[in-house]
Amino acid sequence: MQRREFFKTSIVASAAILGTNLSAGQTHQPKDGQKMSKMAFPEKRPMITYSDRPPLLESPRSVFAKGITSNDDFFVRWHLPDIPTKIDLESFTIKIDGLVDQVLNITLKELKNDFEQVEVTAVLQCGGNSRSAFTPIAGGIQWGSGAMGCAKWKGVRLSDLLNRAGLKKDAEWIGFNGLEKAAYYETPNFVRELELTELDDHVIVAYEMNGEDLPYLNGFPLRLVLPGYYSDSWVKMLSNITVTNKYKSLFFMDTAYRVPDNETESETPDHKFKKTKPITFMNVKSIIGYPENGMKLYHNAHIVIRGVAFDDGHGIRQVMISTDEGKTWNEALLKQENGRYAFTEFRFTYKPTKYGKVSIMAKAINRLGKEQPLSKDILWNHGGYKYNGIDVVKVEVV
Repeated sequence: MQRREFFKTSIVASAAILGTNLSAGQTHQPKDGQKMSKMAFPEKRPMITYSDRPPLLESPRSVFAKGITSNDDFFVRWHLPDIPTKIDLESFTIKIDGLVDQVLNITLKELKNDFEQVEVTAVLQCGGNSRSAFTPIAGGIQWGSGAMGCAKWKGVRLSDLLNRAGLKKDAEWIGFNGLEKAAYYETPNFVRELELTELDDHVIVAYEMNGEDLPYLNGFPLRLVLPGYYSDSWVKMLSNITVTNKYKSLFFMDTAYRVPDNETESETPDHKFKKTKPITFMNVKSIIGYPENGMKLYHNAHIVIRGVAFDDGHGIRQVMISTDEGKTWNEALLKQENGRYAFTEFRFTYKPTKYGKVSIMAKAINRLGKEQPLSKDILWNHGGYKYNGIDVVKVEVV
């Protein structure tokens, strides 16, 4: 038997034992409780590590008990392995070219002194966050729930930079390229494009994160900040902005980071949906930061369940908590002080009155009335994108 056939047979046999239908695809809670690395990357604490080249680091669940993610706990996602090991800030410039009246090469000093400085607090989340919830396995990094974070980003409006360069009448698209490179010349560079109509005053080119220079692994010295969008569009080590009059076919736009273009954005493992569309805006989601899976809670103790919720910027209206397998739901208290693109913190006072295993569930509802579904009700897609199932933490009351 060939290796591929063995694994295929094993998966089907396991599905039969569990009573699942893998031909339709299944979803469940993402993996949790992964071991932290014993080694720490520069400017980072020890984190859940999937790769060191390129760096792929996930934040642990405990990070999400507060609204702002510290820089040293913030997740890391690079696509290409060749990242500069040194950047000379004296000579570094960001170039703006293409369909502009004047080509600009702007230094960091000019960026900080010659333009209005602005700040936006926003969630950065990988489109494949929680991908490990999909069965059969969807292609890509098998993230738990920690490929996300929320920070205060400071920089300059992208629109101000484009206005300084001046746009030609037929300008319609903007391409963004960073300094990360492929190991082999056949591999395409990580270039992203946006339509001019997608820009507003919240889209910035940032050089600070939570009051400090961007951490090297989070895009130093500059990165694009696109609030409400998944992080694949937030280009790191941003070095070039090119304005064009037409869409340019790109691997990371036309092949990667896409979902089925149908009402449910889903398909089955055996019947992939041919027409696809890029992932853009984030859907509503929440995660419990405390308590964590496997914790023991004391009977009749006063526990404060804490976590965060967010969406694409419409804002969170409610977070509901259940401690009885979803039979009843109670509203958590919300703390919303960092704007509509930021994490909304929630807390809920809980007094365990029964011994044994307890499932704590959190469900966010945004201002449009969209709410998180149960994990089992999320339909499968081959990229494992946009998972937003109701979060469940299992504890034991002793």
